[in-house]
Amino acid sequence: MSLVTVGGKKQPNFSWTIRQTEPYKKTDFERDYNYSGGKFKKNGDEILPTEGIGIVTGYNGLEVVDVDLKVLPSLKEQQDFWTEYLSFLEDNIADFDKKFVIYKTVNNGYHILYRCSKIEGNLKIAKLKGQKEAIIETRGIGGYVFIYENKVSKADYTQIKEVSELDREMLLEVSRFYNYEEEKVKVEPEKKPIKDQVEVELSVWDDYNSRVSIFDVINDDFDTVRQLAKMYVIKRHGAESAHSGYVYKDSMCMFLFTTGTIYPHEKLISPFVAYAYKNHSGNFSEAAKVLYQNGYGSRIVKKVKELEKKVKTVVRVDKFPIEIFPLEIQNYILNCYSTLDSSIDYMGCSMLWLLSVILGNSLKVQVKKGWVETAVTWISIVGKAGIGKTPSLKHVLFPLLKANDREIKVYMKNYAKYDEYMALDKDAKNNTEKIKKPNKTQFIVDDITLEALFDLHEENKNAVGIFKDELAGWLKDMNKYRDGSDMQTWLTSWSGTSVTLNRKTSKSSFVQQPLIPVLGGIQPGILESFYTDENKDNGFIDRMLLCFPDLRVEKYNRNQLSDEIYEWYNDYIISFYDYFKNKVLNYAEDGDINPYIATLSPDAEVEWERIFNEITDWQNGDDENEYMKSMLPKQKSYIPRFALMLNTFHAFHKQLPFEYFTIISKESMLKAEKLSKYFIAMAKKIKVNTTEVNDMKNLIKGSTASQFEKFKSMFEADPEINKTMAAELLGVSRKTIYEYVSKLKKV
Repeated sequence: MSLVTVGGKKQPNFSWTIRQTEPYKKTDFERDYNYSGGKFKKNGDEILPTEGIGIVTGYNGLEVVDVDLKVLPSLKEQQDFWTEYLSFLEDNIADFDKKFVIYKTVNNGYHILYRCSKIEGNLKIAKLKGQKEAIIETRGIGGYVFIYENKVSKADYTQIKEVSELDREMLLEVSRFYNYEEEKVKVEPEKKPIKDQVEVELSVWDDYNSRVSIFDVINDDFDTVRQLAKMYVIKRHGAESAHSGYVYKDSMCMFLFTTGTIYPHEKLISPFVAYAYKNHSGNFSEAAKVLYQNGYGSRIVKKVKELEKKVKTVVRVDKFPIEIFPLEIQNYILNCYSTLDSSIDYMGCSMLWLLSVILGNSLKVQVKKGWVETAVTWISIVGKAGIGKTPSLKHVLFPLLKANDREIKVYMKNYAKYDEYMALDKDAKNNTEKIKKPNKTQFIVDDITLEALFDLHEENKNAVGIFKDELAGWLKDMNKYRDGSDMQTWLTSWSGTSVTLNRKTSKSSFVQQPLIPVLGGIQPGILESFYTDENKDNGFIDRMLLCFPDLRVEKYNRNQLSDEIYEWYNDYIISFYDYFKNKVLNYAEDGDINPYIATLSPDAEVEWERIFNEITDWQNGDDENEYMKSMLPKQKSYIPRFALMLNTFHAFHKQLPFEYFTIISKESMLKAEKLSKYFIAMAKKIKVNTTEVNDMKNLIKGSTASQFEKFKSMFEADPEINKTMAAELLGVSRKTIYEYVSKLKKV
């Protein structure tokens, strides 16, 4: 370990910055330790005599949790706090007493010492209600702690062990439990609102959760071993560890750390979810059916409706609203999330693109006479490399990709027959049934030129979807061959206007009703390079729907997606595709598609007028960033498209008569509004992210200074700088950035 000598007020009496990376030599330490006074620092301050020794934290992975009990007014409160805190740690961390070194301080506080491969700078972990000072802090990179003599643990300073990242995280998680967060906003209505009773439908799971306690479901599996202020601590029957998880008192949901149960771990589990796993192997659909038969849900209940103006609450619009999809589809997405760590946002956007491809030109929506929208969508899945973009997309798209493979194989088989027929001589052809040249029915492509794409679309008139693991190639090739004409062709195709590609060396292509949905992944840094003034002015960027959720790489989990759910989803999507191909697509005699036209129901039209006017006010208002306003007109096109796709999905799912496919319901319009708000929030997030990165780049552009000096420029411009972005731009680790921050704060 690395030591420092300490003078008065527990402060190092000699410069100790070097001790964070280079320990004392024995002779130098003895000299400074025996120092009794007489020297002065460069600024004239007297160097205080050595009174003790400190340990430098951050060196060799050393980190210390400092429990400062002097913030509590009485000795009894201090003892009670420490007893509960220590017991909680022992319950949550196996062999806690063997892994951690503990010393008592002179102020009745405690130091918990350990080493770990992952440590951070000095952090304030927990502050009690009404207190200004933290009761629990860490001392890590750039810190030190005083050495005391009152050892509490069996091991001492010379026996500090390295603990796992999981044990460290559990130590900090238990510590954070004591942190009190002030309520940021609490608005009371001016007077009690008048209430009325309206009738609404109650879902099976909401009904079950309201009537059944989580303990009613799990009592056969767990015991309650401790009760804390905000949670019950539970233990699995027969478990060797002292603790398996919690039940939170506010939500009555269970959270497990153990993997040795039938329930998923590290996920919030409601009574309904617990019931589904316990009785139906996690099949939510089957669980809901059984509970419905037993009297849960689907009954008319009374709900309070406030007639006077309500106090507005903050609604998160940056989370994909999967409630827009049928329950069984939500179930599949959530199962992929819990078993395969797939992103709900990425899967939700993939489902939207899937609907766009399947509907194609078979259905369009008439917003009003003279205004018709198609189902086309362009979606960019934004995320860093390795975050799992492609797997999340393919968990949703795999049935459609299989259907596409099926179409390719059928075409190849039919073309082989046609080839054989064309190879026959004239007499043989006269004695053989005529075989026409088959049309290509492939409807999903990856790497393809614009010419080949429109050749294919001429033959497959419904839709040709572009699905690319990385969209960067598509974007870079936009004007590769014809100096701008490709871009204009794409902009025209998004609007559903006919497109002609004229060629000098071969036949030209003409697509009367282009419908080319686009989906793919892209990294944030690459996307930034396409945020040019040209792409903003021509509306290209505003046509792109962006999905950029906050994600992290998850550790391996043992949860398995059931074969039943997987097979159900595959069959469901294939049947949806086949239904539209075989029963909805309506071809005219000339081979073009005669689309069915959906119209807005009266209720949907009322909602659409409200939504349209709200967006218009937004466009004309002074509050919105002018850069963001340009995307709002495109949302006026996207919202009817969303409503068309969601309305169709609902009608198919409910097996309604086909006339319901052509009447956009109010519910579908409201769901479309939710989607639009989500994509607007994503666009703003990307804009903020891009602005921050560009500001950082401008600060260090052309600089030949050291990485530290470059970061210093960024930090001085914005002390709240995004440290992850800074680390990426400088090509260093986040740990290095935290070391830079610690160094700058001490200057």
